[in-house]
Amino acid sequence: MRNAPAGYRHFHDELALLKQRLLDMSERAESLVALSVEALLERDRDKAIAVIEADEELDRLEVEAENQAIAMLALQQPMARDLRFLIGAIKVSSDLERVGDHAVNIAQCAVRLVDQRVAVPAVPALADMARRARAMLSDSLDAFIRGDGALGRAVGKADDDVDAQHEGIFRALLADMMGDPQSIAPSLELLLVSRNLERVADLATNIGEDAVYLAEGKQIRHRFDEDAPTPSSSDST
Repeated sequence: MRNAPAGYRHFHDELALLKQRLLDMSERAESLVALSVEALLERDRDKAIAVIEADEELDRLEVEAENQAIAMLALQQPMARDLRFLIGAIKVSSDLERVGDHAVNIAQCAVRLVDQRVAVPAVPALADMARRARAMLSDSLDAFIRGDGALGRAVGKADDDVDAQHEGIFRALLADMMGDPQSIAPSLELLLVSRNLERVADLATNIGEDAVYLAEGKQIRHRFDEDAPTPSSSDST
């Protein structure tokens, strides 16, 4: 790119900066989900409060990423793949901010469980569900940044396992509540945690879909089992 026009170099410098911002957002969102689940499992109120207070940083990163993408759309008027990336980046930044909101919801559940001082049913599947959701989020960002349609599709398929775990947790906690009325309040909190983790996986799936759109120029929402056509060579620049 040594002989590229200055405007072209500037655009790709800005593009690299935007990609890094999205990666920073993803890393922060993943860490907040991890910390919120740690707070829940360890009944650690301080960790839960740290998650709640850190959400403002993710909100700020979303605004910065969105503003940059909009400015690049307005000033550079990109075409084809670059245009798809910028449109996708706006959606991805919003999804990552929402991941932070779900981490806050989990942290708030942890705070309430600590304050209630009641016995909490053991749900070992929650830790694995959180691990799977975080892995999906990491993979989906990698897929979007690299324009890897195959990895984006794999994220969508992995969502089925998280949905199945959520259903299993629901059935287990329902049985606990039917057997012991005193477990109803804490069980409802754990159901809310499971639901929030399931939503994190859904948001990762959204980002995976955006990665496929970036790579192939095709919207595939709710159709991960379909084979996408190969884009024309004129649309790959």
